[in-house]
Order: sequence, then structure tokens, then C-alpha cells
Amino acid sequence: MFENALNFTLVALLIGFIGVLIVIAVRIVPEYKRLVIFRLGRSIGAQGPGLIFLIPFVDRAIAVDLREDYFDVPPQTCITADNASVSIDFLVYDKVIDPVRSVLEVEDFTGAARGLAITTLRAVVGAMDLDDVLSKRDEINQVLHEKLDQVTDRWGIRIMAVEIREVVPPRAIEEAMTRQMAAERNRRAMVAEADGKREAAIAVATGDKQAAILKAEGSREAKVLEAEGQRQASILEAEGFSLALDKIHDVAKGVDSKTLTLQYLEALKNLGEG
Repeated sequence: MFENALNFTLVALLIGFIGVLIVIAVRIVPEYKRLVIFRLGRSIGAQGPGLIFLIPFVDRAIAVDLREDYFDVPPQTCITADNASVSIDFLVYDKVIDPVRSVLEVEDFTGAARGLAITTLRAVVGAMDLDDVLSKRDEINQVLHEKLDQVTDRWGIRIMAVEIREVVPPRAIEEAMTRQMAAERNRRAMVAEADGKREAAIAVATGDKQAAILKAEGSREAKVLEAEGQRQASILEAEGFSLALDKIHDVAKGVDSKTLTLQYLEALKNLGEG
């Protein structure tokens, strides 16, 4: 009985030991990671993705994430070329491109890169005036990107981007900038108001002009109509006079010359009075 129990215990221990060995020896590596394997302390390269087998108690594996990562640099006080104090904080985006070098060449990449970024930032800002620091963020981002990438390349890590989040100038300068922006807004409001008044004045003047034109055209047409009426009246009057003369002539054919003369004079008198 004792012997059976001992055998059962040994079998259980053996199965447990084998299970532990399997857990230690077998790794499933996802697509976005690699295992940097050390055998007896010497690097034998990176493996993955997929099913990876390690030699228990001989191999040691360090997982490296290949996805793009970032770290932030807290606000740093920098002195510009014109001796102005400015506070800047930014983000650094990085990506491992060589898992082996990222493990062998640097112990704490984030700490090392952050220190390098701070030193580089102060050097870049120290060579610029405050106005340039405030207005040329993209240029500062580009310079930091290039200088950091030159160093981190030997660590097997690529700097993907550098983004300044905030630039805080000295309080006095910030207040002056606030006043300047307020003055600029007031100026724009005044310009907009003046433009509105000018447009309104133009509209009124245009309306007055059109009214004057219409009035002049109406007056001209009235005069034309009046003149046309007078012309028509003159024509009718002349035609009436001509008809009267013709009638007198017809009557004169039947009378003597003396009577004709009297009637002619009488007709002229009547026409003159009419």
C-alpha cells in the first residue's frame, strides 16, 4: 500500500515537473512582438511570431513590442537666444525596428531618450529668439526629430514624430500677447463696422442715383409727350386752315371778284378769331 502511494506521488511529481518544463519551454508570440533569446547568456537573435520552443534553464527570453509607442517629456524651462524664459512640453513617438539592438544597446530606452530629448530641446531653443520659438513649432519639431533619430538609430529604435504640446512664455509676455490679441480683435470689429457703413452708404447712394435717373427719364418722356401733342395740334390746325382755304376757293368760283374778296377777308378774320 505504501509502495503504491509512493509510486503515485512520484508519477504526480513527474507530471508536474513536465508541465512546468512545457510552460517554461513553449511560448506563443503574437504578430506584434518578438522574443530576443539568450542562450547561456549569449544572444542568439530574435524569434517570432508563432510557437517558440526554449531550452529550459538554458534559454532566457525577453519580449519586445514592435508597435509604435510614445513617451511624454514634462514641461521644461528653456532660455532663448534673447534671454527669455519659456516652458515647453512635448511628446515623442517611437518604434522598435531592431529588437536585438533595442535590448543589447540600451537598458532603459524611455529614460535615455527623455534625457536626450530634454538636452536637445534646450540646445535648439537656446539658438532661437522667443518670437521664433512661439511661431515656428513645426521647425522645432523637425529639428528635434532629426537629432533624436540620429542617436536612437544605433539603439534599433526609430523616432516617428515629435510633437510640441504647449509653449508657455513668461507671464509679462503672455499678458502683452493677450492685450495684442484683444486689440487685434477690436481692430477687426471696427474694420467690419466701417465696411458695413460703407456698403450701406453705397447702397443708399446707388438708390438715390437710380431714383434721380428714373425721375429724369420721367421728366424727359413727359416733355417728349407734350412736344408731340403740340406738334400734332399744329398739324391739325394747319390742316384745318388748308381745308378752309379750299372751301373758300370752291365758293369763289360762283361769285364775282368783289364778293370773293369780301368773303375771303371775312374767312381770314374768323380764322384769326378762332
